[in-house]
Amino acid sequence: MTLNTYVRRIMRAAPLLNVPVTALANSRAFGRIVGRNVAIITYTGRRSGRTISTPVSYRGRGDELQVAANMPEAKSWWRNFVGDGAPLSVRLNGIERSGHAVAQRDPSGRVTVHVRLQTP
Repeated sequence: MTLNTYVRRIMRAAPLLNVPVTALANSRAFGRIVGRNVAIITYTGRRSGRTISTPVSYRGRGDELQVAANMPEAKSWWRNFVGDGAPLSVRLNGIERSGHAVAQRDPSGRVTVHVRLQTP
């Protein structure tokens, strides 16, 4: 099996994994535990105009978050934030916050989405 085939299979399974992760992040019982590393981002697709929500792993504190787009060539969500970036909302520990995200690719091809949250 080639790497591309492997990546395609994983990406087809992503929606199946996103649903339970989102449910755990939003649950009262497990939300605090999952919420330490997982946030739900909601944004408007730049081409489709649809509102999209997806769980992401993040790190950061306060009003600044960094989201790594693992396997960026196989994913498209981060492309909504290239250039000047775009607005989004982030659900952190059950609290919805607005912010602005900008995606940056480093010389080795890794993509990080930098999020600056508005002060509540």
